[in-house]
Amino acid sequence: MDTTSHPTPDPEETTPAGTEGVDAAGSARDIADVSAVEIITTATVHLMSAAAVKIGLAEDEEIGHYQDLAEARKLITALAGLVTAASPEIGGDHARSLRDGLRTLQLAFAEALPFPDQPGEAPGEKWTGRVSR
Repeated sequence: MDTTSHPTPDPEETTPAGTEGVDAAGSARDIADVSAVEIITTATVHLMSAAAVKIGLAEDEEIGHYQDLAEARKLITALAGLVTAASPEIGGDHARSLRDGLRTLQLAFAEALPFPDQPGEAPGEKWTGRVSR
């Protein structure tokens, strides 16, 4: 029989950083109140924003110009897949706006490249087809 005392861990010490006070049931209810169109649109906006930064379209006062085209390629490809798959589900107006934003990012990416991608090899073209001006 083990007579050693094992202290009960303090919940605050075992809670991951940034999750203090998070109510899982409350979060689930909050998500349940949000429409699928809004969730899809929010996800695409996050992908678009991240891709724009990685392409180099945003400039930070501290960092200056930032560009990572390999990361931008991944984000645009993921965005193209999401937009293509979600378009029939979210309706014409929403889908049109998302496709326009995607196309703008694809064109900005092409301009940022030191040399052009082969036709069909640019980010997202697997789902969108060739993007040209």
